Amino acid sequence: MQNHRVMLSRRMILKASAAIFATGILPSATAVFAQPALNRTQDQILGPFYPIMSKPDRSGDLTRVPGGSGRAKGQPLIVTGCVRNPAGKPVAGAEIEIWQANAFGRYAHPDDTNPAPLDPNFQGFGAVTTGADGLYQFKTIKPIHYPAGITGIRPAHIHFDVKGRHDVLVTQMYFEGDPYNDKDPYLQSTPDPEALIVKLRSPTTEEPEFMVAVFDIVFRG
Repeated sequence: MQNHRVMLSRRMILKASAAIFATGILPSATAVFAQPALNRTQDQILGPFYPIMSKPDRSGDLTRVPGGSGRAKGQPLIVTGCVRNPAGKPVAGAEIEIWQANAFGRYAHPDDTNPAPLDPNFQGFGAVTTGADGLYQFKTIKPIHYPAGITGIRPAHIHFDVKGRHDVLVTQMYFEGDPYNDKDPYLQSTPDPEALIVKLRSPTTEEPEFMVAVFDIVFRG
């Protein structure tokens, strides 16, 4: 008789627990095991060479210039990624601008005194808008390090300016293996420098000349 009563009590407890979960008095399993918020991508300086041209190229391909004679010099590169908010949801309609030095380490900016040559076939400045899935993509070239006055040698990097409805993010993407990463004051001043460094991936079969860099971005959107 005692065992029968114990079994009944257990059944009653299970039924009561199920009813409590159903009414929302206790948190659901989904809430208990919810993923932690993603860290916002770290800010970086805008830098002195933000392009002064009125409009960025919106073709998504910085390696060619309308009316140009060929492709930009250097290692062709596809930069792609997903823009998400801290909850992990894709951010649609985010405006992404990138600008960078060319394969010789020079910006197409009148204030850049680097004697390295300009590349007439390199745009150096472009913009795209994320789709409903939060994805973006640029074709560009891998920049190299360059002299930066009292700062010393800056490692290869690409500047990003990301604008949404509620947030603006200015950051930079760096490359694994650059010998100047460890010495760069801007990269090393961030709480997590490795989060801004990408590893180049193998080319796609469709465009085997392009290496691939995946740089995901997190901001409020």
